Amino acid sequence: MSDLFSKVQTAQATYSAKDIEVLEGLEPVRRRPGMYIGGTDERALHHLVVEVLDNAMDEAVAGHATRIELILYEDGSVSVRDNGRGIPIDPHPKFPDKSALEVILTTLHSGAKFGGNSYKTSGGLHGVGLSVVNALSERLRVEISLNKEVWCQEYAQGHPLTSLEKKGSSSQRGTCITFSPDPLIFGEGAHFKAATLYKIARSKAYLFKGVTIHWKCPENMSEGIPSQAVFHFPGGISDYLKETLGEAPLATPTLFEGEAHFTEGEGRIEWAIGWPLEQEGFCTSYCNTILTPEGGTHENGFRQAILRGLRAYGDRIGNKRASQLTAEDCLGGTSSILSVFLRNPQFQGQTKEKLVSADVTRLIESSLKDHFDHWLIASPEVAQSLLDHVVSQLEDRLRRKQSKEISRASATRKLRLPGKLVDCSIESAAGTEIFLVEGDSAGGTAKPARDRKTQAILPLRGKILNVASASVDKMRANQEIADMTLALGCGAGKDCDPKKLRYERVIIMTDADVDGAHIASLLITFFFQQMRPLIEGGYIYLAQPPLYRLTQGGKSIYAQDDAHREKLLATEFKGAKKVEVSRFKGLGEMPASQLKETTMDPQKRVLQRVLIPSHLEKKDIAVFVDDLMGRHPEKRFTYIQQNAQFVRDLDV
Repeated sequence: MSDLFSKVQTAQATYSAKDIEVLEGLEPVRRRPGMYIGGTDERALHHLVVEVLDNAMDEAVAGHATRIELILYEDGSVSVRDNGRGIPIDPHPKFPDKSALEVILTTLHSGAKFGGNSYKTSGGLHGVGLSVVNALSERLRVEISLNKEVWCQEYAQGHPLTSLEKKGSSSQRGTCITFSPDPLIFGEGAHFKAATLYKIARSKAYLFKGVTIHWKCPENMSEGIPSQAVFHFPGGISDYLKETLGEAPLATPTLFEGEAHFTEGEGRIEWAIGWPLEQEGFCTSYCNTILTPEGGTHENGFRQAILRGLRAYGDRIGNKRASQLTAEDCLGGTSSILSVFLRNPQFQGQTKEKLVSADVTRLIESSLKDHFDHWLIASPEVAQSLLDHVVSQLEDRLRRKQSKEISRASATRKLRLPGKLVDCSIESAAGTEIFLVEGDSAGGTAKPARDRKTQAILPLRGKILNVASASVDKMRANQEIADMTLALGCGAGKDCDPKKLRYERVIIMTDADVDGAHIASLLITFFFQQMRPLIEGGYIYLAQPPLYRLTQGGKSIYAQDDAHREKLLATEFKGAKKVEVSRFKGLGEMPASQLKETTMDPQKRVLQRVLIPSHLEKKDIAVFVDDLMGRHPEKRFTYIQQNAQFVRDLDV
């Protein structure tokens, strides 16, 4: 102990100011790219293009650009060009020896989107997008067309290779960023996929009606998509939704689509929503043209506006069922696209996957609900059709809920026998477990030892039927098997469906003796023969109750078996004069507190999962079970003869 303490003291003594490392410039990005783009996988790689494309889209949304080009080259590099204002190249006031362009490309948290003059809404808010792309690029070239002049500068791994140089004149204006991802960051085999970039460009064009995006890639890299395309959608996101839905039948003949400015503050919302009758729905949301796959406060406001609108309309026409509607009934199967533009949105993380601006829910709900109300009132037939559709969704949901309640209640009623099911209080399967215990005595001990909220108890009377050697009629007539099948609720044989299992775990809890092992083997045989998907899915477990309790003075330790008992006597009780060794006759003989402590408390117990060995064929397992448990005793006798020599401890 003293040696360990001295080592700790030595380690502390060597910790000084020289151990504090300060990362400057863009080095933090190269050291920890996951903090800025979410990792170094394929999704993160393509996020680099999204960052540059978002800057071009910000210029378009701000009204300064109408054309964007996205080009994938043969060498794997990508360029994004816009006809916007061009990144400023004049010296920066704070860094007079550097151009504003170089400051933006080499300094984190720099840009024109922190103040309120250059952009009313933008996707890039943290001032790290372009500098992060520069830091993670093997090479990056920027070309600025400004005031009829063309200026260029090249970078490598975030550092300038050249100074800002004038390269000629041009009648155009705008910015062009060309870069190649650094293989030291993303791996030698990492490369941009044309199909992914094509999809990104197309989706961006849908999000702003005033922009045209030109796509181009080599034909040998096109991966089944056009090598050249022009994206321009005057209808915006409604065009996209109509194209996606195609000729699919809808609950309403028209989409609910439109756009609106917020009644207070700066910002606006665009939306398109349809209620397909056959297709699976989806909800895709954006903020300032940034995809938010995890949703957020804008989706919350959207859902509340639709729900409140349908409830109010139902109340207006006297439909009493409408008051029971939930957001899931109204929007669960819809196909919808939501796009909001905000001045200062708050995102969760640099990759902006979720919008968390607190006031957005209220703004969107109030702005959207007015338009939804007008849409419903203006078309009574459409409104009635939609209300009928969502009410039918409500009725389906209530039927499913009732079916589950009836299933659980009927199982409980049918199992109110001398060895009855004592169910847990949670209705869903998540986090629950059922203990199959040996007899009423063990059940009586297990009941007070359980967690009433999550643990159910089903006592079984004696040894259940050996299903491997029983006829179908005999199995159907067996009460214990019927009780288990009803309690588990997942069906048996070909109808066994683990998704319908009423508990997350099924735990076989028998005495730690030969009889208990026999009962456990009969139960495992039952599950293998009649509910094999439960074993294959890892739902079946064996509890591990102790066989002995060793006590000396105030010290008590539990032993699983004879070998464990001897080991404890030789180690934990070494030299003790008198150790009291108590053998449990069965779980029913254990006090409830001890059963909980040793076998049922999830924080202290040990469970053994029943699995089928992956290296064995299913047919081999079936033959093995038939040899041991089947109706041919001679096979069992042969197995015992062949394996008796390996037995070390025999409990008779």
